[in-house]
Amino acid sequence: MSDSESLAEAKLRAQNANAWFTADSIDLAMKNIVGCYLQKDALEKWIAHYQLPEYAKKVGIVMAGNIPLVGFHDFLCAYISGHQLYLKLSSKDEWLLKHLIVKLSEEDAAVPQTIHIADQLKNCDAYIATGSNNSARYFEQYFGKYPHIIRRNRTSVAILEGTESDDDLKNLAIDVFAYYGLGCRNVTQVCVPEGYNFEKLLNIFSIYSDLIHHHKYKNNYDYHLAVYLLNKVPYLTNDSLLLIENDLPFSAVSVLHYRFYKNKNLLTEALRKDDNIQTIIGKGFTPFGTSQIPSLSDYADGVDTMAFLCAL
Repeated sequence: MSDSESLAEAKLRAQNANAWFTADSIDLAMKNIVGCYLQKDALEKWIAHYQLPEYAKKVGIVMAGNIPLVGFHDFLCAYISGHQLYLKLSSKDEWLLKHLIVKLSEEDAAVPQTIHIADQLKNCDAYIATGSNNSARYFEQYFGKYPHIIRRNRTSVAILEGTESDDDLKNLAIDVFAYYGLGCRNVTQVCVPEGYNFEKLLNIFSIYSDLIHHHKYKNNYDYHLAVYLLNKVPYLTNDSLLLIENDLPFSAVSVLHYRFYKNKNLLTEALRKDDNIQTIIGKGFTPFGTSQIPSLSDYADGVDTMAFLCAL
């Protein structure tokens, strides 16, 4: 089987295992990994900040499965730091990383002895686990006595000033809709000045109106629309996205929360203290359209994974 054929098979298996993993989403994830993580100069500059450990430890990694290859950065950190990897893959996202490990083993003969896929993670020296707030409590119970990084639910927000250009809003749409909004770096709430007019935003966001043809996305849209109608909750829509005023940063698929602010500085201070926020998008923050293309040093939850692994 050729490289292209084996990759195509891995993609097809990934799509069959997770309906959210469309071909476009998988291609976007792989493109971002290559562009952000696998460039020689960027890797060398990144690694130069760390003293790699002299001795290898057993590191167990529990991976999430919300977007394609979401655990790749943890995998890359552990691999480069020279540890023995024991990976508990999500059933929702196992085929793509398995494929990459096979391809990596063709370049590095040590891979079969250093990277292991495991159903259960036992007797490891350290753990990295990503999951929901509920699963994080179990991770704390099981892994708490070992060196660990445990990640919980997070999301991202955007701050708008009302002076954004059409291009700014088109780029913001990428931050909202990429991967159907399922990633922790997806914008699920926009903070807007009082009196903000949403007409322009909704019109521009219609460039993603085709998402409504994805059955799971449409089911979410129809369900939440029905709930808002039954409960007489005011909403705005462009027939593919529901805009709801809600101070909570987390929103459901097909729903975007918004909140009004009076003082941008006070809002920024509050958001930066909020442990639920992964990143802030906007002028003076993470640029519009780049939430899903983090650099090697943009660590999840702000915890330096490489420093953790190098200190074991």
